[in-house]
Amino acid sequence: MPKQKRILIVRPDRIGDVVLSTPLPREIKKKYPDSFVALLLRKYTKDIYLNNPNVDKILLIDDEDSPKSFFKKVREIKDYKFTHSLTLLPTEKLNYILFFAGIPFRVGVGHKFYQFITFTRYVDRKKYIPLRHEADYCMDLARKIGVKTDNFDSEIFLTEEEKQKVVQRRSELLRSKKYLIGIHSTSGNSSPNWQPDEYKKLILKLNQHEELSIVVTDNKIPAQLEGLENVFYPNAGKSLRESFVNFASLDLLISASTGPMHIAAALKVKTLSMFCPLTACSPKLWGPLGNQSKIILPEEKYCQTVCPGDPKKCTFAGVGGIDSDIVFDGLKNDFI
Repeated sequence: MPKQKRILIVRPDRIGDVVLSTPLPREIKKKYPDSFVALLLRKYTKDIYLNNPNVDKILLIDDEDSPKSFFKKVREIKDYKFTHSLTLLPTEKLNYILFFAGIPFRVGVGHKFYQFITFTRYVDRKKYIPLRHEADYCMDLARKIGVKTDNFDSEIFLTEEEKQKVVQRRSELLRSKKYLIGIHSTSGNSSPNWQPDEYKKLILKLNQHEELSIVVTDNKIPAQLEGLENVFYPNAGKSLRESFVNFASLDLLISASTGPMHIAAALKVKTLSMFCPLTACSPKLWGPLGNQSKIILPEEKYCQTVCPGDPKKCTFAGVGGIDSDIVFDGLKNDFI
């Protein structure tokens, strides 16, 4: 009888990245139904994998930087007798933890010196040529252990109680209107995004339509968007898991390229998203997966003539960019 595969997936980064890793446990379980699959995550992203039927265990990364915490984590991981680890974002500390935990087959992204001296296998993104989706690059690690798939749809699993809350919350937020539209105005500053005033302009336009009910889905509300008439703020001060109910109640989420966009996609909610065409921010690399989505890009020459060239500074402002009128027009065929 073959030895059970015990696989640890390591994803120590942000919400959107973790959502895009959700195809891995599913596809691994399809290939190896009897395998044991665990995730090693940061505490604030663990909610993404709660109630996931393809995950047997969630372990948390210890951010404390001391020899005591290092070897405590080594012992914890070693107790699970993992046969494989797939590290989607390698760090030197995690690399050595997995090595000392005695995992025989370890694979990570890239080929750093610390990976070389610990005999860690690697996958190479080959400078993103040809450009593929982040979820496809993640699946390269699962391909190293025999998984063959082109299904990269992300997914978040709600409990039955949460599904009932979605129905109730949707009724509360719709207020007898026809469509529930979410606006998410903030991001992790890794891609271009509007200033809050531009989101306010869009909200005021949408509020003129009697069939639309508007909610701002941010956890922390920008001052410019606070207290707007006929606007709800259901995620303010809520935990990540609590916010899933509110995202799932939507007909559409409007945002830049950000983690909540990926949450909405994983919950099969429609998204309309503003993207930058530069390789590091491209929808080919970071677009939503598994849902019905619409992408809005600036005009072709905008990046060369108007954009400051730094995605963290770009607000899509100026000639050829993206403003509230363009996004508003993008909604017309579906909701207006």
